[in-house]
Amino acid sequence: MSHDSDGHVVNGFARELRVGKLSPAQFVQVLETLHMLGTAGAGIDLTSLTTQALVDVVHRASRDQLKALADHPDLRAVFLDEIFRRMSEHFRPDRARHLDFVVAWRFPGGSGHDGYDRFQTVIEDGVCVSSTTLSRTPDTTLTLSVDDFIRLATGASAPAALFVTGRVKVKGEYAPVVRFSSYFDIPKPRDD
Repeated sequence: MSHDSDGHVVNGFARELRVGKLSPAQFVQVLETLHMLGTAGAGIDLTSLTTQALVDVVHRASRDQLKALADHPDLRAVFLDEIFRRMSEHFRPDRARHLDFVVAWRFPGGSGHDGYDRFQTVIEDGVCVSSTTLSRTPDTTLTLSVDDFIRLATGASAPAALFVTGRVKVKGEYAPVVRFSSYFDIPKPRDD
């Protein structure tokens, strides 16, 4: 199968998936199966999901389903990698003019030596790059759960609500972080 047909198959499946009818364990099992099919070269891969399909699945998922996804070591890594990979694709340099900013991300419960998964996002000279390379001194460090990050990155949670309720811990510059999501063009969820 070509990559286009891979994407067509998995995106069609995601569109038809009735997330609300699945328990958290079933939700994870479906995603785990798709991930295993991708790693086995079966022609269906989670990374072929369009950002729109990813947003739609997350918006239909419950808190418990996303928490179960975040607790699964393989799916946690896949979703974090995919979201950070897609940041540069959805970055709007026109909205971040003259901004040079480094955000360090810390996700508790990770596989790092200190119990965190860590990423860094650098916005500089109209470009956004995210990676696990932590070579820059951050202007801000954000600590939040993976499930809250997935909701935040897909527009399923309002950034202000996460900050006000203390679900996001901020160390460093606060103002650019509050505007962070406005630097990206995140698709709106489609109604079913």
